[in-house]
Amino acid sequence: MGKSGLGIFFSLVFLCSIAGSASAATGNASGATRAGTKKAVVKKSAAKPVAGKRKPAAAKPSRKRTSFVAHSGSDKIVKQVNVVNGKRQVTYEQVKARPVMRADMPASRTAGDLAGLSHAPDPLDLKSNVALVLDQSNSQVLFEKNSNISLPIASITKLMTGLIVVDSRQNKDEILQITSDDIDREKNSGSRLAVGTQLSRASLLHLALMSSENRAASALGRNYPGGLPAFVSAMNAKARALGMNDTHFVDSSGLSSRNVASAHDLAKLVGAVQKYPILGQYSTVPESVVDAGGRTLQYRNTNQLVRNPSWEIGLQKTGYISEAGRCLVMQTVIEGRSIVMVFLDSKGKLSRIADAGRIRKWIENIKPHATSTAARADLNG
Repeated sequence: MGKSGLGIFFSLVFLCSIAGSASAATGNASGATRAGTKKAVVKKSAAKPVAGKRKPAAAKPSRKRTSFVAHSGSDKIVKQVNVVNGKRQVTYEQVKARPVMRADMPASRTAGDLAGLSHAPDPLDLKSNVALVLDQSNSQVLFEKNSNISLPIASITKLMTGLIVVDSRQNKDEILQITSDDIDREKNSGSRLAVGTQLSRASLLHLALMSSENRAASALGRNYPGGLPAFVSAMNAKARALGMNDTHFVDSSGLSSRNVASAHDLAKLVGAVQKYPILGQYSTVPESVVDAGGRTLQYRNTNQLVRNPSWEIGLQKTGYISEAGRCLVMQTVIEGRSIVMVFLDSKGKLSRIADAGRIRKWIENIKPHATSTAARADLNG
């Protein structure tokens, strides 16, 4: 049984089926795995009914267990164990391997791809279609790439949601309830905040900024004077007041691809949000435990950099929907300089984080002044 080969295995199966040995279905299952066959079935023969005797009782429900056992080229061999009426049946079957979608593969082309932005190279080889890096002390742009193009921004929308909540001075201790109106019917995303959950406005704002909780953001918008339509109007009015001329909002969560902004506009939003330290604090807490009606829920920050002690981050927000790609805005301190980074439409789950690392290393090594992607000679020192 230690030898491999298709012919040996089929001979063994044939002999075992003639002998009717029960051990062929049990003890020799591991040997069948090593033999590497395309398909084989080993069964016990069912007992024939004896004339004059009562028919046996109906078969008990079968139990089925499936497990992967080996590869055969590009396919795989799957072992199935069925127990029917107390009798064990073992099946080995070669099945075609289905293509696997990696976590870093975009499900569809983004708005940036459709606009042709993926064909624009940059000297730092960033994986984001849009990037903007500026020094807050003098508003100098250190690096930019497609920074004036308006694109979907996904959950970065929640920064404006937080700004409207604190700007309106609503009672942060007021208890709000999650309702069916907060269920995501745009992208059908899930949430651990069940309908009926009651939390304070402050807790919902914390979850929206830290862990990008969509139902929390929806509830915040609904509970604004005049409801969600009035809240969205306030978001757009605030954008105009900040000079965010390439920005438009339609909801408080960012689930809609019609929430759009340019990187330059988002840098302005970061500056406005920074005036409220509580928003920066909520957005950068690494993790938090919430008591949701007797259920203890633990949430983690969607930006892993806040758990990295080598980064000094004062404000951040991530975002993702298929039309927007992976997005990130962040205020951090590098080489003693207050830096704002904006990355939109990044490809790959971790690529926006890697882009932030590339920018940081570039600033530390080059110590740039005002540059752009067009100034290739300056970027190269």
